[in-house]
Amino acid sequence: MSRELNRRSFVSGAMAVAGAAAMSPLLTACGDGGSKSRGGTNSKKGMAAAVPDHIPSTAVRPDIPSVAGAAGAVADPGFLKYPAQQVATVSEAPGSGGRYTTLTPLWGAIPPAGNAYYRAMNKALGATLTMKPANGNTYNTTITTLTAAEKLPDWVQLPGWWNPLFNLGKLAGTQLADLTPYLAGDKIKKYPNLAALPTGAWQGGVWQDKLYGIPAFSGGFNLPGQFFYRGDIFEDKGINADEITSIQRFLDLGKELTSAKAGVWAFDDVYGYLFQIFDYAAKFAVVDGKLVHKYEQPEFIEALDWAHKLAKSGYLHPDVLAGNSNDATTRFYAGKALIGAGGQGIWNETDAQAGTAANKNYRRASFKPFSADGKSAPRLFLTPSAGFFSYLNAKLKPAQIEECLRIANYLAAPFGSKEHLMVNFGVEGVDWKKGDHGPSPTKAGLRDVQAQTFPFLVSPLQVLYNPDFPQVTKDRCAWNAEAVKYVYKPVFFNMNITVPKRFAAADAAQAVEDTIKDVAHGVKPVSAFQDAVSTWKRGGGDRLVAWYQSEVLDKLGTGQ
Repeated sequence: MSRELNRRSFVSGAMAVAGAAAMSPLLTACGDGGSKSRGGTNSKKGMAAAVPDHIPSTAVRPDIPSVAGAAGAVADPGFLKYPAQQVATVSEAPGSGGRYTTLTPLWGAIPPAGNAYYRAMNKALGATLTMKPANGNTYNTTITTLTAAEKLPDWVQLPGWWNPLFNLGKLAGTQLADLTPYLAGDKIKKYPNLAALPTGAWQGGVWQDKLYGIPAFSGGFNLPGQFFYRGDIFEDKGINADEITSIQRFLDLGKELTSAKAGVWAFDDVYGYLFQIFDYAAKFAVVDGKLVHKYEQPEFIEALDWAHKLAKSGYLHPDVLAGNSNDATTRFYAGKALIGAGGQGIWNETDAQAGTAANKNYRRASFKPFSADGKSAPRLFLTPSAGFFSYLNAKLKPAQIEECLRIANYLAAPFGSKEHLMVNFGVEGVDWKKGDHGPSPTKAGLRDVQAQTFPFLVSPLQVLYNPDFPQVTKDRCAWNAEAVKYVYKPVFFNMNITVPKRFAAADAAQAVEDTIKDVAHGVKPVSAFQDAVSTWKRGGGDRLVAWYQSEVLDKLGTGQ
């Protein structure tokens, strides 16, 4: 089973629930509208003082090492097989007999309470964690009910995209414990596995210049997604995807690959990822010290105009034009749409299994990054280093917080360690058995362990691991090693920003977003987008940008 896949599968499910907010390049929380709203990183100096030092782990050596790139990004390491010998990173049980309640989301079947795996984990931890995973689809309601009653458990996962709903800026310091005295700077040395998590991941857990959140599922190289193609079909047709180095050559593939008579079209929906080609911002760019919203960037208009032309070209699958986005993967597997776009996690072992079931020669591949004009260097903006954060209850005593942090250090043990094997696979012979390419979950393991709960409290730096399809890991690592050269931190990267409620509608810009979809699908002309933006600007867009300028950029900087 793919460990990276297992992580991505429930993250993908979570994002389906959260919607577009899950892909936002910054975390936002609604304030009360005043200039003294709680929440957010108050200063560059405060952030630097709050985050832990970063001390990479050398406990386990990957088959394909990480590659350092631009803007401090580090591509995920790759493992072609699970390490045969597991090293211990924790010398003794971290707990001292404490008992703690937890709450985490789960998008899937809830394991039985108090199952054998949970009991074995508590024995290994030297403490009792009462694991209570809740339905991820209604988790937001579960949390808001608990916070309203001030009855949060001892340790709780609060996904970052729900920060506005949870009002994290208000919870921090009232219902959630301040971890700065325990983890800031070199204090993290007491917890070496936590110290190995990237600095950017910790930044998302900082509020009012203090550290509250413990990151889960973090990475040193997170992108919104990428462009994919059917590598096997391209090879059969003698097409070298590395020669696609401009938007015109990209479009030329439409004519070469489309055969409506045969029921094959070159493109599925790719509009949502054109920022990687046209280089428009995630939300804001800074030009001569002033914020410019993406709607007003020339590159955004160029991308939308190109998408409109694609919709009218006959090269876009008709189901896309009909609004059917749910069957994109099926179209890709069937060879009915040969080029698509999606999140990084699509490219994994389960994808390879499903694809080869449809066509034994199936191979997903990804275009190397390129710019629209084919001359400029491509630029890919990073997304938050972590989107999931767990928090400790402010009612816990210092000794209890320290015990929980020791437990967190155990849970954050790197891939391939003894602790990681226990957390992610359970007990040998009960939850897993030795397979040809690594641990293979038993029926009990699939039910109790693979429905993951502990990793939502904290987890190590992500790795790429597809044991039954090692070529997928090799291909992904090769693509990442190239792409990591071109990344940059977008404006307000990894910053928590409190947006006043009076700007909520302008920030969402739903009417503009709806119009963008219509233009990209050929329903409306590009001028309709320009009209929608004009209305948005008058209706609050200009005031929103002015607020970001005066209250965030001028006071706090860009986060870069």
